[in-house]
Amino acid sequence: MKNITTVLEYHDRTKHRPSRYAASLGYMDWATQPDPYRRYLDALLIPLKHSEITPPYHLLFEKDSLPSAPLCIESLSQLLRYSLGLAAIKSHGGSEWALRCNASSGNLQPTECYIITPAMAGLSEYSTLSHYAPREHALELLHTYETPLSQDGFTIALSSIIWREAWKYGERCYRYCQLDAGHAYGAIKMACAMLGWQCKIESIDTKEIAHAFGLDQFERFHPAERESSDLLIRIENISPLPSLPTLSYRANLLSSSHHDWPILPLIDEATQGVYPSPKPLSRPRTIPEPTKNTSEVILKRRSAQMMDGSSITLEQFRTLLDSSQFCAEASDVHFILFVHRVEALEKGLYTFIRNGDDLETLKKAMDQNFIWEDCNNGLYCLQKGDYRGAAQMISCNQEIAKDGAFSFGMLCNFSTSLEKHGAIGYKNLYHQCGMIGQILYLEATSLGLSATGIGCFLDDEFHALLGLRDQHFQSLYHFTIGRAIVDTRISTLQPYTH
Repeated sequence: MKNITTVLEYHDRTKHRPSRYAASLGYMDWATQPDPYRRYLDALLIPLKHSEITPPYHLLFEKDSLPSAPLCIESLSQLLRYSLGLAAIKSHGGSEWALRCNASSGNLQPTECYIITPAMAGLSEYSTLSHYAPREHALELLHTYETPLSQDGFTIALSSIIWREAWKYGERCYRYCQLDAGHAYGAIKMACAMLGWQCKIESIDTKEIAHAFGLDQFERFHPAERESSDLLIRIENISPLPSLPTLSYRANLLSSSHHDWPILPLIDEATQGVYPSPKPLSRPRTIPEPTKNTSEVILKRRSAQMMDGSSITLEQFRTLLDSSQFCAEASDVHFILFVHRVEALEKGLYTFIRNGDDLETLKKAMDQNFIWEDCNNGLYCLQKGDYRGAAQMISCNQEIAKDGAFSFGMLCNFSTSLEKHGAIGYKNLYHQCGMIGQILYLEATSLGLSATGIGCFLDDEFHALLGLRDQHFQSLYHFTIGRAIVDTRISTLQPYTH
């Protein structure tokens, strides 16, 4: 109960409100900006080679449409390249910065990836523990195991360096770290589908993950830059995690100094525990029309900075909503939509019920004056009218929320998840939102559209608009989709050209 109380206090404390935003420095301390690349000093770096030949994007959604790739260093390279690797290098005014395939709040990239693999030609004749280095597209070899592991698959652990987000976002940053972990899982899920592989999140104690991957060997990290265990992903196998001795490799220092946010270690410790087993959605995802190669879609994904205010078709709108169903693990998330410019659909406030089990509960929880007009396939109109002003106001007055074709909040089963799973349910809900966000980014890109995740929103103003009076449902992530205005002053370079 104590941990749930910590979650509730943290969640309320880090809400943005019209009179004040969640606590942060309020300025960018550029002298302490974290290095976006974790490295392990003196660890052997094994370069990976990748191919740009990938299957058509639409085949990723069709069961058994793609053959299962063999487990080898080449296929492992493909998985990492198109999930967590660099997508592009941006250049402007003498400065360069990298974009990655997995979306990240503020492009701060708190998520790190560790992999336990069986013996593999080109990597090691032994089973290994490695850390993925995205800048080099390489594996840092951290340990070789004496006992061979199953050749049927491998295991990925995702962790968060909370300091990377705290540097900019202060106390609210824990929310963003978990969203980013969800984005990373969504990216891995799509890359696995590209290879014909099945992946799943394992229900396991996060402290067990930390122990198996060396994240609880605190002497190897600066105290302010330790990593928090997020997810364990099994790919094609169910082998138990091997034991790990103390490692000799120390992590690099990311910042010269750090600002302390005492609430962050408290919420991080409170949300450790046994990760919930996913409750899959029953509604299948419709197969989209033939489209571009997967690599082209993934590498062109961007977060739009401005939208041009144009409309999209009803078919595009429906396709985007439908794509979220590919995240079968995310059954606790529904959409509250501000529809601005969708052809053949009236402007207004809508909801997309992703899990029909919650329909009646949501009707009772929300404003009793909503009309609940059934628009088929889970979409309901709550109220007709122009909600552009409300969308902008709720999104911390960001114009992009009204200039897209539509924007929405991800409304989650909040108190139910905490009651059922304990405090780690808080972490899990953000992961669900993040994985949906990653899929929507890719789906928008495949349709020639753009998307942006919005972490800055007025939590309770949004809830008040819906008539919500308690914490049964809470909005944890906002999004907008439309057509981006591209800043032509910024040049785009290809990564890994060396």
